[in-house]
Amino acid sequence: MAVHSFESLTGFVQRVLEAIGCSTADAQTAAHALVSADLRGIDSHGVARLQGYLRLKEAGRVNVTPHLQIVHESPSTAVVDGDAGLGLVVAPYAMRVAIEKARTCGTGWVSVRNSNHFGIAGYHAMMALPEDMIGIAMTNASALVAPTFSKEKMLGTNPIAVAIPAGVQPPFVADFATTTAANGKLELLQQKNSPTPDGWVQDVEGQPSTDAHILKKQGALLPLGGDREHGSHKGYALGSIVDIFSAVFSGASYGPWAPPFPAYIAMPENMPGKGLGHFFGAMRIDAFRPAEEFKGHMDNWIERFRAATPAPGYDRVLIPGDPERETAALRSVQGIPIHVAVEKDLAEIAERLGIVGL
Repeated sequence: MAVHSFESLTGFVQRVLEAIGCSTADAQTAAHALVSADLRGIDSHGVARLQGYLRLKEAGRVNVTPHLQIVHESPSTAVVDGDAGLGLVVAPYAMRVAIEKARTCGTGWVSVRNSNHFGIAGYHAMMALPEDMIGIAMTNASALVAPTFSKEKMLGTNPIAVAIPAGVQPPFVADFATTTAANGKLELLQQKNSPTPDGWVQDVEGQPSTDAHILKKQGALLPLGGDREHGSHKGYALGSIVDIFSAVFSGASYGPWAPPFPAYIAMPENMPGKGLGHFFGAMRIDAFRPAEEFKGHMDNWIERFRAATPAPGYDRVLIPGDPERETAALRSVQGIPIHVAVEKDLAEIAERLGIVGL
């Protein structure tokens, strides 16, 4: 397994994106967002996805020179059309719009249509933290998830991220799929030829499975909870909320009509909207109470939860964002490990595009 620095990986991704026609500014934005996933230990959404983005471009489904524009707005809200651009470019633009509206109105809310896969939701939510704002990010995705009691795939993994600043403590950053596991985790298990844990997937007949390749056999991912007895109806509801906020609000395609990420899968027929949808929020803390006062209480909240007595077999209680922050700190020093299969993909990309590799 090779190890690379954040800077070298980011520079490589930028060269790749420039080679396929992205502007330098867009390539820098997208590369930083993408490699931040690897830095934070979310390897399923980092450079392992680069080949998939290139295939979407080759299939004519990604516009590398998009004209991003606000197509509808009020003082505190906006709808952004992403012009089929890379979600890694569209999402930061839309989050900046939400932040600017929050500066003026106290909160800003932006729904996006006509976009593509935007990487990790947490990256975009965290853009609000330096502004003393709470950030919210979510996106719909291609239908890989069977609702509770369904054999049919109707929803995506539809993640939600919320980033909340603190004072002396690190920020609270929750970033999670509304499924028991994201599709990228299945892909990593496939590379290792390993089964999934129970409750992740079901087969084409709606029966429980542990086959990491089940999506290729018409099976489905399961909502958060796995089954009704373990609360999958709640995961189903969360995924539905993300779909409606991201796509029904904006005019993107929703539910089973959301565009698939793999370029070789045909686009759904009779799509009701344009591309994938996202939803972003920025909330200025001082629109509710003085920011320093709030952050002091967030410190108190975090410190008390950290001090909770661990259950047997565990050495501590985690705060959302701890594992990713700790991984980022470690990888910033030791480098980012890249699986051999992903490394091979990156080398093939460099050779095909005639650019300097890693």
